[in-house]
Amino acid sequence: MDNKVVTQTITNAAVISNESKTSNLMKQLKKSGPLYVLLLPSIILLICFTYLPMYGLVIAFKDYSPALGIWGSPWAGLKHFIQFFNSYQFDLTIKNTLNISFYSILVGFPLPIALAILCNQIRIGMFKKVFQVTTYLPHFISTMVICGMILIFLSPSNGLIFNLLGLIGIEMPNVLSKSSFFSSIYVWSDVWQHVGWDSIIYLAALSAINPTYYEAATMDGASKMQKILHIDIPLLLPTAMILLILRAGSLLSVGFEKVLLLQNSLNLAGSEVISTYVYKIGLQNFQYSLSTAIGLFNTVVNIVILLLVNWMSKKLTKTSLL
Repeated sequence: MDNKVVTQTITNAAVISNESKTSNLMKQLKKSGPLYVLLLPSIILLICFTYLPMYGLVIAFKDYSPALGIWGSPWAGLKHFIQFFNSYQFDLTIKNTLNISFYSILVGFPLPIALAILCNQIRIGMFKKVFQVTTYLPHFISTMVICGMILIFLSPSNGLIFNLLGLIGIEMPNVLSKSSFFSSIYVWSDVWQHVGWDSIIYLAALSAINPTYYEAATMDGASKMQKILHIDIPLLLPTAMILLILRAGSLLSVGFEKVLLLQNSLNLAGSEVISTYVYKIGLQNFQYSLSTAIGLFNTVVNIVILLLVNWMSKKLTKTSLL
């Protein structure tokens, strides 16, 4: 009899606890209702344009025909993946993509940090504002305009840089036609365009540092360089690691618009990346299944790299996305 009473008491307590949790949840939802309403359009767009199209990934495992439709097309298994792995373009596109990606991280990742630290050291307010605006402006120039500027500046016939070097007797090679120069042109123009904008988040992190650290360092006789090395950089590392993890998640996703606009038949050996190859195979050659398979392979590899880098960061620096 006592056991039945205890069991009933526990059951009643669990019911009351669940009802209390439900009541608290409803109160929170009611309290934050306007915020969820504001969030609703974004959720709908995310579902419509990100999650619903995922059913099309099944094309990668089929011999897709527009006449038969996605579900009416015959299954092909891993045929298209094997076709890509065995093609002569596999090694070329992987090598070029990794080359540009690692080059971009090596150059484009530390420079915004250095720029943010430099800007943080500027004490003249007007000069600091002009410096920030000057470095931010290129970010708002479209990719097409940037590529047009590159072609105009580096044109071997009437390019600005060619003409300036010619005036002092220096003959510059036609860098746009050499595959070995393509990654440098892509990366350094990208750095010029985005380094100022990318430094904003580091400036925000620097502004959040407690001023007492600098005051204590000044009292101890620390120089500006010592403050940078022992205060700024260590406190920027968590932010830098999060951004590095996110950047590693797109290691094989080099933006195809800029590559395609700068690409020509002479530099193709150094400029053909996975994204441009997918575009040509899918939209120009109408091999939809093969292009989907390549894109799916690219996405899976990016996810694996993201999880691996996130795990390594968590183990080594105690900083991670999860």
